[in-house]
Amino acid sequence: MGKHGHVAESNMDAAFPEPSLYTIKAIAILDNDGERIVAKYFDETFPTAKEQRAFEKNLFNKTHRANAEIIMLEGITCVYRSNVDLFFYVMGSSNENELILASVLNCLYDSVSQMLRKNVEKRALMDNLDGVFLAVDEIVDGGIILEADPNAVVQRVALRTEDVPLTEQTVAQQITQKLTVLQSAKEQIKWSLLK
Repeated sequence: MGKHGHVAESNMDAAFPEPSLYTIKAIAILDNDGERIVAKYFDETFPTAKEQRAFEKNLFNKTHRANAEIIMLEGITCVYRSNVDLFFYVMGSSNENELILASVLNCLYDSVSQMLRKNVEKRALMDNLDGVFLAVDEIVDGGIILEADPNAVVQRVALRTEDVPLTEQTVAQQITQKLTVLQSAKEQIKWSLLK
């Protein structure tokens, strides 16, 4: 026993690292030239944009012709999937359970597929890029998996995108409402002063 009452770690325990909620290192969607469309990194494995892009290029070169669904590269476990001209990647540490990574990959792919009405290709994705970024945020936050059900992700994205667009008309409506409130407040003050 150690001085804090803990049993000393055996060699076997050292082989299995502490489980962590921070399971996802990065999510990326690349086009069929290996160019980044969407990429979100959740830790400092590749701290600069230059290092991230170099890793993505290397990853793409190793995977774009392969039939496999998983690769170990630079100490990272990466699961991937492609469709037409898009490559979807989910990355975790070298000892991460690939089934967990695959569930995130499938959720991402299925969410995007639903949002694009099964038309999973670059042009459709570019037209819905805001929604795709929101989907990534709904699935993983700071490396922690939040959601693995694509239906729930798509519903949340739909709710969030309804809140987002402030068209000129809605801005004008808000200004008019505020002016009306100010006008009625002035009227009330005037009447209270005249009493």
